[in-house]
Amino acid sequence: MARITIDGRPIEVTDSTTILQAAKLLNISIPTLCHHPKLTPFGGCRLCIVEVKGMPKPVTACTTLVSNGMDVTTQSPYLEDLRRTVLELILSDHPNDCMICEQAGNCALQDLAYEYHIRENRYTGERRRYPTRDANPFIERDLEKCILCGRCVKVCDEVQGVEAIDFGYRGFRAKICTSYEEALNCEFCGQCVSVCPTGALTGKLWKQKGRKGGQTETDTTCPYCGTGCNITVHAKDNEILKITSKSQTWNEGWLCVKGRFGYRFVSSPERLTRPLIRKDGKFIETTWDEALNLVGHKLLEIREKHGPDAIGGLSSARCTNEENYAFQKLIRAGIGTNNVDHCARL
Repeated sequence: MARITIDGRPIEVTDSTTILQAAKLLNISIPTLCHHPKLTPFGGCRLCIVEVKGMPKPVTACTTLVSNGMDVTTQSPYLEDLRRTVLELILSDHPNDCMICEQAGNCALQDLAYEYHIRENRYTGERRRYPTRDANPFIERDLEKCILCGRCVKVCDEVQGVEAIDFGYRGFRAKICTSYEEALNCEFCGQCVSVCPTGALTGKLWKQKGRKGGQTETDTTCPYCGTGCNITVHAKDNEILKITSKSQTWNEGWLCVKGRFGYRFVSSPERLTRPLIRKDGKFIETTWDEALNLVGHKLLEIREKHGPDAIGGLSSARCTNEENYAFQKLIRAGIGTNNVDHCARL
């Protein structure tokens, strides 16, 4: 254990704790861009710099481990000036198009620029310019808005284990690349989109569909499989705009491609909204009572004529455990056969 002092406030933490983590335990706010609590520290944005007594220069709070007797200062005119300069340098290579950016109002970089009252930038000069391209239906990469925080690289490696993207080139030419700079070709889980602090990574499905203001948010469960990931449905005017997941859920905010992007079926004009039964070789719409009565009658008819083992029940991995339990009980106790299976073999 290490006893340290942060801004005059004492705290005792384990030796594996970083200064940033210790500060959060004291509810002391330190600005960050590259840090994510579920990813390994990177220290790339340099905004979390703090002063440690006895050290000749500021250190990054997210990568520096505590040591016994450490005396840390997180707020001072000197640090604020350094952070403002770092922020201005980041913004000097960033397009000033918040008015049309999908992430406006939900952008960490924009929030920090507001906090530090940066209206004009002292630094001008050459800026990186890249075409916005990606031949996939889900993720748009705008590299001009990328601040090289590395969050997308880390989540693709540490959480998904895919390594579809990584840092490429050096110095001014550095950027996040795919292999051989081909179009993005991965699982399209969208974890990179969920951790991006700017508008560099966004979902194509919700482009120009509206920002956070005016949307309703409904917490529910993903319907795609029996895993039961928690999702948040963002909707406006009775239309789903996008799907996200909160970090405090049991799936920790991570989703698969279907959970994050597979929602357009809800508003599909081809979606069935009423049950169909076959009459004279054609499907016609009917009521649920008539459809269920027909199914029940046919099952009893088959059991009486051919025996219960002539019937089998196939359940769904999209159902809850309770629904699947009720279904297998219907097949076993109601019909009298053990011919029951499910489709959870994704």
